[in-house]
Amino acid sequence: MGKVVSIANQKGGVGKTTTAINLSACISALEKKVLVIDIDPQANTTSGLGLNKKEIKENNEPTIYDLLLTDEEDIEDYSPYIRKTKLKYLDVIPSESDLAGAEIELASVFGREMKLKIHIDRLKDIYDYIFIDCPPSLGLLTVNSFVASDSVLIPIQTEYFALEGLADLLNTIKIIQKRLNKKLTIEGILLTMFDSRVKLAKQVANEIKEWFGDKVYNTIIPKNVRLAEAPSHGKPIILYDILSTGAESYMKLAKEFLRRNRDYKK
Repeated sequence: MGKVVSIANQKGGVGKTTTAINLSACISALEKKVLVIDIDPQANTTSGLGLNKKEIKENNEPTIYDLLLTDEEDIEDYSPYIRKTKLKYLDVIPSESDLAGAEIELASVFGREMKLKIHIDRLKDIYDYIFIDCPPSLGLLTVNSFVASDSVLIPIQTEYFALEGLADLLNTIKIIQKRLNKKLTIEGILLTMFDSRVKLAKQVANEIKEWFGDKVYNTIIPKNVRLAEAPSHGKPIILYDILSTGAESYMKLAKEFLRRNRDYKK
């Protein structure tokens, strides 16, 4: 049965979507079957994996929005929701802007926190790993993701305000653990956008490591121009520029992630 991991941080611009795209791509390149669920209304993971979010909306193609608002009893086949990507072992359930209204539409629905979990539980046997790219907030969509997940991976930018708001995220995780999902754990803390030339970045990295200990990945994602360019081409970094430091870092992270999950032996 596949492992479900939410990638979350309510602070925007920390490399959350970049990590969702590239970690999933690199793990799939290691021949693990991976599904990415884009539950962020901005749909940047959707476009970053090569899907045209404008066409999806214009053609009324099914997305995670439709899945959340459809009674699970009415779904016998998930294939209309799952799209192939340019990588053999990587699939995606896309998002679109209407998802922003889903929290209001779900507000009066019985068991609204469990909607995503019900669907994911049906897909677990098909994939080795399911990653959920959460929105930069702690609303109902993120709560749905946490309830459906085994763990939460938290990207943190190595800058002055890195830990701002992190207490709120950790408190939300504790509430979910207590009330809705006792098995939820922290998968790991990922340091992103690291600039080794900046003294403050090193200080922040050391502070986070002191605070979280071995939960912090040894792999650090550097600031990298090619990594920033890749989404505009609808490609993960390993397809855009496999020789870049960004590609090297995310492949290293993928191996460390699998090793921590006892799923990589080399």
